[in-house]
Amino acid sequence: MVDRAIWVSEDRLQCMGVKHCRDDEFWVKCHIPGRPIFPGVLQIEASAQLSSWLFRTRYPALGFLGFMRCDNVIFRGQVVPGDSFYMLIKEVSANPKRFVSDVQGLVNNKLVFEARVTGFAM
Repeated sequence: MVDRAIWVSEDRLQCMGVKHCRDDEFWVKCHIPGRPIFPGVLQIEASAQLSSWLFRTRYPALGFLGFMRCDNVIFRGQVVPGDSFYMLIKEVSANPKRFVSDVQGLVNNKLVFEARVTGFAM
């Protein structure tokens, strides 16, 4: 879901990544035909994946990381084909078995969604 990480803080507790939304992606035809919008659930999933990647940079020996919960989700705008969807991740707590991150999604420097995601090592 994430095209690439484009910045990681020195302490590896924050990062930024990007997903370039293309008009040939699977969701374009089915998520509001004639007016495609990048589904909110995929915005959350992409941000959770980037959060997991950030956590793994500090705990590389861990096995599979699962998505445990999502709280305080707010959608404030839409993401459409052609947009670059930037994700900002800030880890707020962690131990070797789980992490909690505040995540934000931006398009054209405007906040389009925010949430808190929790992941865990399985």
